[in-house]
This record gives sequence, structure tokens and C-alpha cells, in this order.
Amino acid sequence: MASLDQPEQTRNIQLDFFRGLALIVIFINHMPDNPWFWYTPSRFGLSDAAEVFVFSSGFASALAYGRCFERAGLWLGLVRILHRCVQIYSAHLASFVLLALVCVIGNRWVPEMDDIQRLNIAYFFDATQQALYDLFTLAYVPNYFDILPMYLVVIVWLPIFWLLSRLHIGVALACSVALYWASYQFGWEMSADPASDRAWYFNPYNWQLMFFTGYAFGAGWARVSLKHGWLLALCLAIVLVSIPLEHESTYTHIKFWGELRASLTPWLDKSHLGVLRWLHLLALAYLMHHVCHWRPQWLSGTLPRSIATMGQQSLRIFLFSMVLSYAGGIWLDHLGREAWQSAALVNLSGLGLMLLAGQIMPWLDTKPWKISPNAKLAQGVSSDYSEQLTMPYRWGNQALALPCLIGLAALPAVLTNAQRFSEAITPDLVVQLHETDSEALQQVEALLPEAETGKVIDSRQQL
Repeated sequence: MASLDQPEQTRNIQLDFFRGLALIVIFINHMPDNPWFWYTPSRFGLSDAAEVFVFSSGFASALAYGRCFERAGLWLGLVRILHRCVQIYSAHLASFVLLALVCVIGNRWVPEMDDIQRLNIAYFFDATQQALYDLFTLAYVPNYFDILPMYLVVIVWLPIFWLLSRLHIGVALACSVALYWASYQFGWEMSADPASDRAWYFNPYNWQLMFFTGYAFGAGWARVSLKHGWLLALCLAIVLVSIPLEHESTYTHIKFWGELRASLTPWLDKSHLGVLRWLHLLALAYLMHHVCHWRPQWLSGTLPRSIATMGQQSLRIFLFSMVLSYAGGIWLDHLGREAWQSAALVNLSGLGLMLLAGQIMPWLDTKPWKISPNAKLAQGVSSDYSEQLTMPYRWGNQALALPCLIGLAALPAVLTNAQRFSEAITPDLVVQLHETDSEALQQVEALLPEAETGKVIDSRQQL
């Protein structure tokens, strides 16, 4: 994983790469009925992209928020934590609204598939007022949307964890382990659905252990040496043994592995972060750290650096990938999943859009429209470009922008009196009157304008 020996002062390219890689796997795994799902690392190991994402987020939090507490103090550090909580909370709400819209569009585009039922968000459409309140208070957390609320709760606990570490590092780590144990012992859960007893899929009382484990390595509290051959052999054995335990075709057809997996089921629970999942992630992280130390140049390639750039924009790319993933599932519904070309087209298109977004987002953060010609020269931009900025306006240089400009200008005209997708009136807008209510209908006299003075028409309209 990232450097486990010491935190770096600059961005950790290893950390960013594996966060970006986790986002790619999350995109593939969350696409409904995606054939590529069966070839992702989660089908060959006890842990998956969720553990990588949470562990690396804890590692990154130590580099960011831990130093902020030490440099600016508890109060300003708390302000920064609350600012991050607002971002995560907003991203969670935005993801739900966007995916609800995607489901509505999917139901219109592929009517034979009910995406609202498939995503299990019918409660929001059936009881919108109460569901909206429950959504904002995190009392309603559908399964597809539960990782950000868990992350939000853990981030809220971060200042307390840091404050305990000021007493002693062992106190903070012991409290994290104690909270994990108490959750198992007393059955602590967070309610995810007011209409049932369903709990959050990612129990934050358990998953905080993975987050703060990453934090401990990022803060330099836990150090692992690369010189221990026995530790390398042990981690490799854990990773190799986990393959038949998680590979479905193996443990369902070979009795030994099936019985062993059944006996280990309580230790493999993903919702409550089974101990074996936590241990497998640590073993995998140690092996990846070895690989990065052995061949550090492999991260300097174009594709690894593009993936690392996505990892630097983890929250925004995560939100984008979740919406893109479900939209990809609807596209697969339309194309069909029988042909491998359809799955390849949808998955590769989605991954390409994620990589493109990973490049565009940091570029927009630089606000290039505010950079002066002199600043561009200082950044190494060619003098030819600077001369173009200072020379009289050239229409030829702006030709590529004209189609976008024309499209934006014509957009209001397109939307004016636009027809709906298929039906102008949906069934839930139709008022049905029973025969027994016919007596309630009244006659209405419609008066024409003054030009028709004196002419009263008994229209006997039925309202």
C-alpha cells in the first residue's frame, strides 16, 4: 500500500494510486449485473475495494488532519473536520438525488426493468415527505449509499481519537479496538430503514477499526520493516489461502474449502468487518508496499499516474463513479449482457470517463482562466501562447468553442414547450371519479368576455 515506514511531506503517489485503483474496482462492482464483477480482486480475496478505500482514507487523514491538529490546534482542526463532514454529507445527498433521477430515466428508457425496485428506493417514491426527512437525518440509508454515511461518522470521531492519542498512542488504539469489540458484544447498529429492522450495511462501530488502522500507519505510530522475511512469507500465505476461500467456483465444488469457509463465516462478515478481512487487507498492503519498494519506477507511467490523479480527487470521483456505474447498468440492460462486446464497451467507456474526469477536476481547481500571460510564462508556457493572448482577437483560434457556444445559446429554445419523454400525463396525475361520486358533480356557468355580454352558456362542465 502506501509507505508504511514514514509519512511523506509531499503527496504520496503510492497512496493516491491505490485509492484510484479502489475507485475503479468500486465502479465495476457496483454496476448492476456486471459480467466484469467476477474478475475483480474481491472475487479472489477476503477483502475488497471497500477495505482499501477506508484504510487509505485513514492513512490520508493522518497526513492531512493529524498535522492540522498539531499545527493549528484542536479548535481550528475541528473546524476543518466539520468542513469535510459537510462535503461528505452533501456528496451523500447528491448521490441519492442523482441516482434517483437515473432510475427514473432508466425506467422510461428500458420499461421492462424497474430500476427503482432494483436499487430498493421505492420507499422514497412511495412516502416522499417522510423519506426525505429520514434521508437528511440519516435514518434512511439504502444499501447502495451506505459507505459515505459510515465514513462521515468515522470522520466525526477523528478529533476524539486524536485527543486520546495526546494522552498516549496506546490509549487511542485501545479505544478503537474496544469499540470494535463492544459492537460485537452488545450488537450496536445504526438503523438504515424506518420501515424495517435493517441496519447500515457498513457498521461504523466496526469499520472505524480499519480507518484508524490506516491512520496509525499514516501518522507513523505503527511501523513495519521490509527486512523481515518471515513476515513477507506470512503475508503471502494469507493472501494465497484466501483465494480459494473467496473464489466461488472453488469453495462450492471442493468440499474442504466449502466446509472451511462455512466455519470461518463469522470472521468473514463484511458488514461488521470480520477480523480475517482486516487481516487480509494488512497482508495485502504489506505485499504491495514490497512491490512498490522493489520496483518504484512502475508508478511513473502514464496510466498509473492518471489513476493516482483520480485518487487525489477521491470524494468527487467516487460520487461520479457511483452515478456512472448505475447508468452503465441501465445501458447494459439496453444492449444486453450476452455478448462480451457489450460489457467491454460499457465498462471501458465508464473507466475512460473516470480517467478523463480525474484530469479535468484538478485542472479546473487551478482556475486557468485567472492566470495572466506573465504567470503562464513563469510556469513554463511557450512564448507563442503568451503572444496569442496579447495579440488582437483571432476568430480562428476560437473555432472549437463556437459549437459549444451555439449549443448553450439554443438550449433555452429547445426546452421551451418541450415534450416530455413519452406521456404528457402520468397515471398518478389522473383523477379517477367513481360512479358513486357522480352526485357530487355540480353544474358550472361559464361567462364569456364582455364582448359577448348577456350570453350565458350553461356548459354543465363536470369537474
